[in-house]
Parts: sequence; structure tokens; C-alpha cells
Amino acid sequence: MIRAQAADENTFSGPALLPHLGRAALSLLVGAGLIWLLAARLSQIEPAEVALAFASLPAAAWALALGATAVSFWAAGQYDAVVHRHFATRLPQARARLAGICAIAVSQTIGLGVLTGAVLRWRMLPEIGPIAALRLTAAVALSFLGAWALVTSAVLTLLPGAPFKGPAALALALGLAGAALSLAAPRLGRLRLRWPNGMTLGKLTALCVVDTFAAALALWFLCPPGVEVPLALLLPAFLLAFGAGLVSGAPGGMGAFEMTLLALLPMQPQAGLLAAVLAWRLVYSALPALMGAAIALRGPRGGALPQSDPDPSAARHSPCAEAGLLAQGEHRLIGDHASGIWLAGRTPHCLVGLFAPFAGSTSAQALDALEGRARAEERLAVLYKAPPRLAAAARARGYTMRRTAREAILDLARFDPALPACAGLRRKLRRAEAAGVTAAAENARTLGPALAAIAAEWRAIHGAERGFSMGRFAPDYVQGQRLFVARQDGRPIAFVTFHAALHEWTLDLMRQGAGAPDGTMHLLICAAIAAARAEGVQRLSLAAVPESLRLPHWLWPLRARDGAGGLERFKASFAPRWEGRYLCLPRAACLPLAALEIARAVHFPGPLPASAPTSRPGPAEIAFAPDG
Repeated sequence: MIRAQAADENTFSGPALLPHLGRAALSLLVGAGLIWLLAARLSQIEPAEVALAFASLPAAAWALALGATAVSFWAAGQYDAVVHRHFATRLPQARARLAGICAIAVSQTIGLGVLTGAVLRWRMLPEIGPIAALRLTAAVALSFLGAWALVTSAVLTLLPGAPFKGPAALALALGLAGAALSLAAPRLGRLRLRWPNGMTLGKLTALCVVDTFAAALALWFLCPPGVEVPLALLLPAFLLAFGAGLVSGAPGGMGAFEMTLLALLPMQPQAGLLAAVLAWRLVYSALPALMGAAIALRGPRGGALPQSDPDPSAARHSPCAEAGLLAQGEHRLIGDHASGIWLAGRTPHCLVGLFAPFAGSTSAQALDALEGRARAEERLAVLYKAPPRLAAAARARGYTMRRTAREAILDLARFDPALPACAGLRRKLRRAEAAGVTAAAENARTLGPALAAIAAEWRAIHGAERGFSMGRFAPDYVQGQRLFVARQDGRPIAFVTFHAALHEWTLDLMRQGAGAPDGTMHLLICAAIAAARAEGVQRLSLAAVPESLRLPHWLWPLRARDGAGGLERFKASFAPRWEGRYLCLPRAACLPLAALEIARAVHFPGPLPASAPTSRPGPAEIAFAPDG
């Protein structure tokens, strides 16, 4: 995503405007040329015949056209609201719809669509700033153009007698393939692409159908007596003419729309058809433009922004130590202290509440808050690595749940390596001590290069690091954790890190080089246990071990335990108490989708953000663009 800096939010910046100004100038030139060509074409039509046909329109035709126009602009407003939900601006939906209707009504009539639409959206939604308004308008225009191309291709392909069937079928196939690719590949290499997800694409396409079909109906209702054009014949011609007007960029598509429509309907009386277009422009362009301008002059009314999400510093007060994962910058805190604060991750179709909410809310309130936010972003509410009590509360309200992992938990008041169950641990400790390995807490700031070298050697042996619900090595990230380093002959050879809360520590990173003696990791964990005890920590988690999901056989990659046997044996040597961790979601049919997206986020994470986490993605982050 291309992010706007705070200083850029007060004025349109020159570099951001230059491409749009260039396109606007080109559109004006193209529009002027098309209007000149249209004037030459209209010179062959008698104005008196057009006036007579226009006067013959009955009152019922005007009323029906007004109703169809209202439906079309309702869909346009809903379109804006869906785009706002995709970008998680969290603006009130009623204000987003009104701003969209106002912007489209005025900009489609006076031209320069992206610039005028941006100014009007900024006027109606001053909170988002001019740069975000410009990007939002560009995103709406681009996505609508794509939806129009898909709808028009489908109509031309499926309607008997429609023109251009071959090219339309090819365009439809390419469009569907592109949509499928956008859902299957949210990343291309190191580029992260914020494509609309399937729910958003479906709603945008459906709204485009309603919008354009209602606009076509408005024109059809206004066809005067003598213009007996079937709707099945008018619809494909209208869609092509509508698209020509969009691409031309001229005010109202003037010139391109009329010439395309007249050319595609040559058998119809040209004077009567032109009278219908003139009436349609009054109903569909002039009247909405006047109403939109009046609304814009009045300006925004009420509907303040919702309360901001918690500051990242709130994670330090969480009883869940794994909330420290926020420091990676990949996730955000959502919610509030009244309903509950979640550490939330996002996949294309899911808003994932990680671990458990905190801030003293009930499970029901926290789930309500997560579900409400998910609906506001056109995503599914999903719980991942949920503890048993939270999973039970979710199941009570109809969620589907699957155990995906078991967490190894040590009660530090009772842990004793001398217990019979820890015989394997004692053997490992003796081997490490015999090899001269020592382990102790150390400061990450003084060991940056050594830790980076160990992490790089670990990656060379084990492959890429996992992400999403697991930490990845980064110098700044490690500096905020409890670090324990193993040394041999004074040289660092391995390290572990822990997330630390007031009464709980949770194991995060475990990294060792190829030459680390057997038992090194066991010695590091024991050093951490001793340090946690000394600080009065009651509970130490060795984190989770994945389990197989009971999924269909065709999802066999997700069923594998991913070589967790060795990790489970390592943690079992400390004789922990095992506690289930669950994947929960409202609809069972969505389980494969959620599991696939979370697995992809874990096994193939994108690059970590370069900037520190903020409370929420702001409205300045608006663009269908790479997030590098």
C-alpha cells in the first residue's frame, strides 16, 4: 500500500496530482473531439423530429425513469460503502454512501471524474483528508471499470444476438481468471497486493449489475413511441456506450455515449433514439448533479468517527504474554476496554482474533466486538489458537471449532527437573554441561551481530521462518523480549526469547547453529525457568505444538503435522500440562478457506513491515496497489 504522510493530508501534493491532471487534460481533448464528431452526425437529423419525439413522452415514462435512476444511484452509494469496508476506514456507512452518491452524481456530469470525485468526497468526508479522498476515488473508479468490463462481457456472451461475442467471451474468461488469481495470490514475490476479497468482489459486481441495468432501464423507459427497441437489444448497446463514455472521460461521456449507441442501434429511428438520450441525460445526469451539488454545498452532517482502536502500548498490560507479537508490526490491536481488546491478524477473507481477548471483558462481549469489526471489513470472524474457555463460549453461540494445537504449560511453583517424568530432560542437561555449554540471560543490544548470525545459520538449515502467529527474528523485535543465550568457550551458539507479561512468559524464538551440542536448547529453557521464578512469574508456556486438522483429503497439505514430532518430544521432556488450542469460525463451510489462508500466512509470510505498528490502518492507506 502507498501510505500518505500526515503532512500530506492537508493539501493536494503536486506529485500526486500531476498524473491525474495529465489524464484530465487528455480527457478534455478527447471529449472535445467526440463532441465535434457528434455534432457532425447530428447535423443529419432534423431537430424538429427530435423535439416532437421528446414532447411525446408520457408522464409515466418520466416517473419510471426517475425510479430506475434512484435505484442506480442507491447502488452507486452502496458501492462506495463496500469499498470503504474493504479498506477498513470505519467511517459511518450512511455518510460513506451519501458521499459516494454526491461525488458520482456531480463528477459524471461535469467530467474530470477522479479529481472532481475526490474533491466532493473530501468535502463530505473531511476526516479522511484530500490524498486519501483522491486514492479512494481512484480505487472506486478502477474497480467499477473492472466490474463493468466483467458484466458487459457476460451480457454480450450470454444474450442471443448481442455483438462481439468472440472478444466478449475472451474478455470474460480473462476477467474471471484474473479474479481467481487475485484471490489465490495476494502476493507476487515481495509485493503484497490488497485485492478485494471474494465477498467484496461479489458485492461490487452485483452492485455494478444493479447500477448499470437500472440506468439502462431508465433509458428504455424514456424511449418515445416509434422507438420499439427490445430491452435485450438495448442492454448490450447501452453497456458498450456507457463504457465508451467512461473511458472517454468527457463530461457525462458526452459524444462517446451517443455515437456508440446510435452506431449499435442503426435500425431504430435516430431522431426518436436521440430524444430518449436527451431525456435520459436530464433524468440521469442533470437532476442528480443539481441534487448532489446542493448536498455538497450543505456539507457533512454528524456521524463522527468511531473511537480509535487501542494504542499499541496497551499490549504491555495484557495478561496474555503472546500479545508481545504485536511488536512484529504484522498485526493490530482492535476493540476497546469495555468490550475487549484483541490482537488481530488479517487474511484476505478473515479477521483473525489471535489467542484470547484481554481488558476484562466477557467472552460474549469480545466475540460481539470481533464479529462487528469483521462485518465492517467484509471478512469472516475467526479465532485462532483460542484457549478452551473461549472456544467453549464460541461453540455455545454456534461456532465450528477444531483443535489445531496443544500448548505446553509449566506451573513454575511445581516444576522440578528431579521428577521421574523429567528423566529425559536431565540426560540432555548433562550432555550440554559436559560439552561446556552455559546459558544465561543477556542483553540483545550488545549481541546484535552474533544473534543475527545464529538466526541466519538456522534459516540456512531449516528454511524460511514461519509467521503470523509465530515470531520472526528481527533485531528490534528481540530487544523487546527476554533473551537467553547459550555459549560454548565464550562464543554464542544458540538463543531463545520469551514474550513476558506480569504473571506469564511464553516461548517465542528458538535459534541455534549447526554445531550446537545436544541439550543446548534444554539448558536455555531451564535458565529461563530459573529467571522467571526469581521474578515471581507463575506460569511459563513452551508455546504450542501443531496437530492435524480433520479436513477433507483434498486438503492434505493442511492435514500434515509438519514434522512436529521432534518439537513435541522436546517440550514433553519438561513434563508440561498440555492444553488444547482451537480454530473457531461461525460457519462450518468456511473452515477449509480459513484454514488454507491461515496456513498460507504461517508458512509463506510476507516481509515484515518496516514501520512500527499503529493503532489501526488509517483511511490514508487507500489504493488497490502493492504493499512493498
